[in-house]
Amino acid sequence: MPVAEALRRVLDSAGGGTSTVRLPIAECDGLTLADTLVARRTQPPFDASAMDGYAARAADIAIVPATLKLIGESAAGRRFPDALRPGECVRIFTGAPVPAGADVVVLQEDTVRDGDGVTVREAVAAGRHIRRAGIDFSQGDALIAAGTRLSAKELALAAAMNHAELPVRRRPRVGLLATGDELVMPGAQPGPDQIISSNSFAVAALVRKAGGEPFDLGIAADTLASLEHAFAEAANMQLDILVTLGGASVGDHDLVQAALRNDGLSLDFWRIAMRPGKPMMFGRFGEERGGLRILGLPGNPVASYVCSLMFLTPLLRALVGDPRAGEDGSVPAVLSAAVAANDKRQDYLRARAECREDGVPVVTPFPVQDSSMLSVLAKANALLLREPFAPAAEKGNPCRIVWL
Repeated sequence: MPVAEALRRVLDSAGGGTSTVRLPIAECDGLTLADTLVARRTQPPFDASAMDGYAARAADIAIVPATLKLIGESAAGRRFPDALRPGECVRIFTGAPVPAGADVVVLQEDTVRDGDGVTVREAVAAGRHIRRAGIDFSQGDALIAAGTRLSAKELALAAAMNHAELPVRRRPRVGLLATGDELVMPGAQPGPDQIISSNSFAVAALVRKAGGEPFDLGIAADTLASLEHAFAEAANMQLDILVTLGGASVGDHDLVQAALRNDGLSLDFWRIAMRPGKPMMFGRFGEERGGLRILGLPGNPVASYVCSLMFLTPLLRALVGDPRAGEDGSVPAVLSAAVAANDKRQDYLRARAECREDGVPVVTPFPVQDSSMLSVLAKANALLLREPFAPAAEKGNPCRIVWL
């Protein structure tokens, strides 16, 4: 199956996504807004001083030097209550309300004060150093769209809009089940024919980065009984997605498909025209299992990582209502060396990319692309995309990359 068709099917499974919850704004970092947020107040709610100085009437200081009578003070949170009359000024501080009658703020460094007399040395045009009411936003303005991933800047804006709680999408719950008799956890002493399990840690990190909540379900042995027991445990966890790591192919010891079918899985597809990651599986249980989505990733660690990036991450974003979940994340680049013609599978080559002075990335694929080699993946900062049946390309030819 072509990558684009596989991705479409995976994203279609998101449906209406996860439920909406209301949480205190302090708990919403990294969550996705469920409804468009509207301002509950105007900001600033009054004309405010942008500087420390003196509030005055521009007409009184059109000709300088001009000496004004100081009649009071306006500070943030404590305004001067009366209106200015001709020839008067008020000491004012940054963020303080501008008194009625004043239409300019004179910087304190442009004045000389002597008792209650303030001499202005620099003429200032009307409106200078005043933040007008509503210059930032007005009550009723729709400022943060549904589907926005909330970060520091959006949270600051939401707080300024006077929202103590935000409607956000519940984080998708993702179970991660590694499979294989050959696997042991990091820190254990592996047997002579065993290796260290690493895929679940990479996928968990990608889940968290995409806004999901990962749950490590450990390692299942290569037996139907072990797998079916693990699936039964997962069924009680109210997961949105169960990700299996390894065992998705059809070798004699690849039993994940068989165990899932025995459990009632409706298999959507298995095998994709991509490298690495061909033996990826996707399916779904019925409503009796809450419509649990199953993403079966290859056991090779680089294939597992690339498939997570290309399919699991977009699915998680779709589940939380991100309107850009399925967008192409690749960017234009140029090759630093020739590459051979491609076969029928879409290729994701681990590569290093460095930006030229004009900002265009120049990309160099690593010479060895074995999907078991984590050391190469760790050195890579990009994936070089090669379309199916792409012809050979020369140094300097255009290409596309996905930044890691």
